[in-house]
Amino acid sequence: MTTPDSSGTETTTIRAASWLAEFHPGWFGAVMGTAVVGIIAEKNPGGFSDLATTMRDLSIGAVALAALLAAVVGGAYCLRWVLYPREAWADMRDPVVGPLHATFPGGILVLAVGVAAIGGQVLPVSSVPTVVEVLDAIGVPLALGVSLVFAYLLFTLELADRRLVNGGWFIPPVVTIIVPVVLVPLLDQVQRPAARLLLVAGYAFYGIGFVLFLLVLGLLHDRLVTRELPPSGTAPSLWIVLGPAGIGAAALVELAHATVSVLGPTARPLELVSLVGATALWGFGAWWLLVASSLIGRYVRHGGIAYGVGWWGFTFPLGALTLATTALGTGWSVPVIGDVALALLVALVVVWIVVAARTLASLASGDRRSLLASPRPATPAPAAEPSAPTPVPVEVVRSAS
Repeated sequence: MTTPDSSGTETTTIRAASWLAEFHPGWFGAVMGTAVVGIIAEKNPGGFSDLATTMRDLSIGAVALAALLAAVVGGAYCLRWVLYPREAWADMRDPVVGPLHATFPGGILVLAVGVAAIGGQVLPVSSVPTVVEVLDAIGVPLALGVSLVFAYLLFTLELADRRLVNGGWFIPPVVTIIVPVVLVPLLDQVQRPAARLLLVAGYAFYGIGFVLFLLVLGLLHDRLVTRELPPSGTAPSLWIVLGPAGIGAAALVELAHATVSVLGPTARPLELVSLVGATALWGFGAWWLLVASSLIGRYVRHGGIAYGVGWWGFTFPLGALTLATTALGTGWSVPVIGDVALALLVALVVVWIVVAARTLASLASGDRRSLLASPRPATPAPAAEPSAPTPVPVEVVRSAS
């Protein structure tokens, strides 16, 4: 016979197990979107001295909150793979849910950048490199591993309908582009030969992510042109294009500065070339910001976008573009670009507050569906094969010529 207390405990255990089995693999997007706020604030876009204290407090608070989120969400993420590997693997094999697993190493790597940026203000200075190295040792192999596994699954699974292509496919590429940014802070901690090796690794990871970004961008563009818009539930994924465009531009500038510091003045021309390339890439990102904003507006006008964990996809990509804008403002020494970066940071903070408020409201209401269940939509019905074009009679062709 079950006592009331034991019955309640058993119910709680069952609910916890159900929660863990359905754990949403995109939760680390919250870590990425929170940490990037602190990284940008530490740079004080626009260089306004009156905002220095506010920016400092914002940077420390955001990175600390991201670390707390990473600890909580990371534990649940790892437990799910240990206790419910079948459910986790089913998500990984899904073309919509699978790429969201890359937010796990992505969150760890963005947090590493945040710790490198503000760690000395809250931790013993001597411990900061060690913390960054540990986070890098976890995040970098996972970033490469997830990108390889997801690519293998895409290449071997039958994807008969191109409507399954979505912006989430940009997450594995963007995470590999983050790798150079997390390696740069380590260059001052190692000897010259090791620093050169880290630079080689940084440029190699940049190449992986950037080429994959271009390939996926072509797929997404083709899908948007030749098919109807994605369902509203995956609409936030269109925003993710800003991620590789923004972090790609910022990483290029960071790598160039690091190369000069390691190789010396002979590499200084690389800074100018990288600045020009980063500006071109940033230009595309700014253009996509306008395109994505118009598409999101269309979704809002036609029924809205239901809240889900995918809403955190609005934060890091915008932060990545803001980070690139900040780097370009410094690189070109054009104050107006710094002002644009500050405006983007304000917009990012507003977006973060909205998404965080909706998350807390869903947690308070016990909305398990929007917070836990993996966003696996029903597989779209196969599109009808286009009929073969009617052959044009030879006589018509001859008469036309």
